[in-house]
Amino acid sequence: MTVKFCSLSSGSGGNCLYISTGKISILIDAGFSGKRVEKLLKDADISPQSIQAVIVTHDHDDHIKGVGVLSRRYNIPVYANQLTWKAMESKIGDICPDNMREFCTGEAFFIGDLYIKPYPISHDAADPVGFSFHKDNVKVSIANDLGCVTDDIIGEIMDSDFLMLESNHDVEMLKVGRYPWFLKKRILGDRGHLSNEEAGYTLVKLAERKIKRVLLGHLSKENNYPPLALATVKGILSEAGIEVDKAVNIDLSFRDKISKVYNISSREVY
Repeated sequence: MTVKFCSLSSGSGGNCLYISTGKISILIDAGFSGKRVEKLLKDADISPQSIQAVIVTHDHDDHIKGVGVLSRRYNIPVYANQLTWKAMESKIGDICPDNMREFCTGEAFFIGDLYIKPYPISHDAADPVGFSFHKDNVKVSIANDLGCVTDDIIGEIMDSDFLMLESNHDVEMLKVGRYPWFLKKRILGDRGHLSNEEAGYTLVKLAERKIKRVLLGHLSKENNYPPLALATVKGILSEAGIEVDKAVNIDLSFRDKISKVYNISSREVY
């Protein structure tokens, strides 16, 4: 049994992820225009007509911009928690009431044969969540837009066969960059975004809990470089005595193109 996963795009300009069991195919967020999401799906050789649900992590524009368009165009159900629905409903336009689905943060639910656990995260949105997805013995977790990583979050994502983890910024680049102070303060705060260093230290904890494959996500265009994020995270793991590319394999997602398409099993990732 394998689960297919792809980051269609991840960053402050927009976020859209894809996961499929073969029987059910869903998007996590749709933070681009409908046309752009369709193009990204085409690049990954995925038909928009095959998407059976969109689930929403939180109400920021870079996660919901295309949600309403896609729902209307392809008659796709949209899943979000109550406060996220309240915050985003006026932004995404009218969609069919039958396609407005609600989940409760902390309570698992099914879409088709995919078992989904939404867990609370710290971010400056109405009621933001991360997700862990389960199919048979396969576990895939998404942990983006994290102001901080708590023990509860570690508990939710530990033992994942595949993890997408935020590695948003380099702290020094952010501090000396052109962002106004209020925005720097927001990003650095407990409701902002995870730095490269914080991602690395989080993975040190998770490596002890059998994390094998990690995709770094939500890299900032202004305050990060993909090679820097990768080098920082790998360096922290190596300093902790963890064999990178053997004990843990680290990949990058991208702001402007699709990642690799991963076929994830409980024993290995191709």
